[in-house]
Amino acid sequence: MSLETFLDILHYHTDQAAPDDWEANWEDAPLPYKLYRHLPTIPFSSEIPLSLDQIETSNNINLDTIGHFLFYTYGLTQLCHLGMPITEKDYAFMQRFRRFAPSGGGLYPNELYVYLKIEDVPTGVYHYDVAHHRLVLLREGNYDSFVSRALGNRSDVSSCFATVFISTMFWKNFFKYHNFSYRLQGLDAGVLIGQLQEVAKRYKFHTSVHYQFLDRAVNHLLGLSETEESVYAVIPLGEESYRTEFDLNISYAELCHEIPKIDHQHYVRSKQILEYPMLLKMNEAAFLDSTQSFQNVKRKQSTHHLDQAHLLPRVERIFYNFADACKNRYSPEMDFTFKKLSHEKLIQLLYETAASFPYRNDGTTNDVSLYLTLFGIEGIQNGAYVYNGETHTLQLIQQGDFRLLLQNAMTTHNLSLFQVPLCVHIVGDRQHAKEELGYRGYRIQQMEAGILSQKLLLSAASIGLGGHPLLGFDVETCDNLYRLNEQGKTTLIQIPIGFYEERAWLRGSLGS
Repeated sequence: MSLETFLDILHYHTDQAAPDDWEANWEDAPLPYKLYRHLPTIPFSSEIPLSLDQIETSNNINLDTIGHFLFYTYGLTQLCHLGMPITEKDYAFMQRFRRFAPSGGGLYPNELYVYLKIEDVPTGVYHYDVAHHRLVLLREGNYDSFVSRALGNRSDVSSCFATVFISTMFWKNFFKYHNFSYRLQGLDAGVLIGQLQEVAKRYKFHTSVHYQFLDRAVNHLLGLSETEESVYAVIPLGEESYRTEFDLNISYAELCHEIPKIDHQHYVRSKQILEYPMLLKMNEAAFLDSTQSFQNVKRKQSTHHLDQAHLLPRVERIFYNFADACKNRYSPEMDFTFKKLSHEKLIQLLYETAASFPYRNDGTTNDVSLYLTLFGIEGIQNGAYVYNGETHTLQLIQQGDFRLLLQNAMTTHNLSLFQVPLCVHIVGDRQHAKEELGYRGYRIQQMEAGILSQKLLLSAASIGLGGHPLLGFDVETCDNLYRLNEQGKTTLIQIPIGFYEERAWLRGSLGS
């Protein structure tokens, strides 16, 4: 299968992404976290702050600070026993770990690594062991120059107290979703980036997201087997300045020769790991072996000219309790219950999402945006709209009630769109900057869609709403609804948002 055909299937023909007889072997499922063996560990305190809104961050960042930061970013937060109705009288019960960042199927294919330089611990490269809330030392030493050059010298890593690496372990969700896991892995990584950014804001940490780096060099630093796992994003913490230019004469080979290879044992639980050749093929096609391949992508201007623009009243940012929003974030399914959404709440949701989204990156933004269908919103006619965050306007595309259209376009009917007043679609460039970034552009676009999704979900949770990200829908139906073809854009993800009544479940907090 060609890579073009593969991406076309992932986006437009998701039913073909896995064999018809594909079934997940749950008895041999991998763990949702990576466990290293026989390596030095540094435990974090189990006393987690209940709020981050009054955090006092000084220049002396210590081990507790890092532990709290990583917990709110990706730590295990709840153990849930969930009751799923089978018949009117019978329930099936499932046990799941939850984190503040959602993941497709609750499988969490991403892992966090940190190059850390604080006084409490040896300088070096660590893995965040979420199962035990601790650091695992992978490689001790100062690697400022190595990491800076792997990023094309765009960031001064020597001025940062930490650099975070977000990786993807291919098998962790391939075992369930087969090839479709490639799309999910990018989205999940983006959701995690979005969560990390919001936690960093509470600590007043400066962040910059690098999507372009020398993959083989970074994987070599962390000791990752590229047939099993690969880094998707690199995020320095604490750097105030940032270069828009990058060095053009750095290759991964020269960096890899500078430090020895490491190969540490780890445990995934699965006894039989099947092959996933298309994921490896896509991953290798996206690799950057030299900084000569780095690009700056100019933001594309929208070509969607519409006559009716609804100027929304200006509102203030929502100053909500971030920890509570994380804890209250919920993905309803059949527990959506219809209530009319006020004009004010809609404006707050859109404004907060748009205001929280801009972030510093390495010039590879794909310009994802919010499109939405509205029903029963006070003061706004039913219809399909595009939201412009810069002008704070809703532009009408088509008037009408499109809930039946969208319901029929769903391929998995796990919820009723008649129970939500608002259905958001995140939209991006149909060509995903392929001309500038090659196949890496698709992965970056999925991550940006994930970032915007998480900002939307947190904003929704802050005003008492739930949102459920979905990929099981017919893309062409949504593209036609919003008239995206004429703009060269396409729908990336669907997120119904509304009020809900939680299903019956037993859950316990894993944080103090």
